Amino acid sequence: MVPAAVKRCPWCGQDADYVAYHDHEWGVPVHNDRRLFEILILEGAQAGLSWLTILRKRPAYRRAFYQFDMETIARYNSRSVQRLMADTGIVRNRLKIESTIDNARAALRIIETHDSLDRYLWRFVDGRPIRNRCKYLRQVPAKTAVSDQMSRDLKQQGFRFVGSTICYAFMQAVGMVNDHLTSCFRYSQLDPDN
Repeated sequence: MVPAAVKRCPWCGQDADYVAYHDHEWGVPVHNDRRLFEILILEGAQAGLSWLTILRKRPAYRRAFYQFDMETIARYNSRSVQRLMADTGIVRNRLKIESTIDNARAALRIIETHDSLDRYLWRFVDGRPIRNRCKYLRQVPAKTAVSDQMSRDLKQQGFRFVGSTICYAFMQAVGMVNDHLTSCFRYSQLDPDN
């Protein structure tokens, strides 16, 4: 349990869901293919929405997309899309739903050629988290040259809803970059040299 008086990144505010996400998930290195795929899909679903909206819809997404099983999702068809369009628990945007199916197929091709989604994605940061040293939120970038490169490469692989800003948010979420502010208690906890 983390004491309430501890210093956190200001973006999580006081909302219990945001605080729990900040304290236990955001910035923690992820190396599980299914989990990486889930976060990439959820980051894309966020486009135009708040992360808190998606965070609260995550259980419905997990149910609707079979815990983000890529092989199952890759077999979805037009009936599946219609079923998902009627699901009030998720963002009912046809382009985002169809992109999830396309992204599952693209992810399976990547796994076939790179042995894992983990290996493919983490190569953009040479397998080691980038540790930024931002004191203020205004110093945290929305995208970088690395996220630009990841975005281009993912698009070439057939992914959709993977613009550079989405890729950078993904990198932050899965711990490829530590963008906790230096005053935040999680910053030093997530230091790979600790």
